[in-house]
Amino acid sequence: MSAAQHYRDSKLGDTLVDALDELITAEKVTPALAMRILDEFDQSTCNALESEVTAKTTFKGTLRTYRFCDNVWQFEVADASFRTTPSGASGPGPEVRCDRVKIVAVDSKLVGVPGQ
Repeated sequence: MSAAQHYRDSKLGDTLVDALDELITAEKVTPALAMRILDEFDQSTCNALESEVTAKTTFKGTLRTYRFCDNVWQFEVADASFRTTPSGASGPGPEVRCDRVKIVAVDSKLVGVPGQ
């Protein structure tokens, strides 16, 4: 699995996979084309996050578990709060809270991003 493929486990990625499965079943696209579409999704998502997202987010909470395997960090945080500061803003935005969050962090330079 490349660094970018974990975005397929997002809501957007899940929806894309479901839609492609329906198109394959209806014989509207071939499985090979569906894989090319998913590869493009992986690459486009990484490129967009790298070049378009300039906001900074800070978070705090209670660290429940953490793992590091194959250059992937996974953190499970309880009672988390997040604050995002848009680029150019004078201060942070509103605080967002959640009971539990799982954070996955990948260094794409170590693992490799498709097309780079």
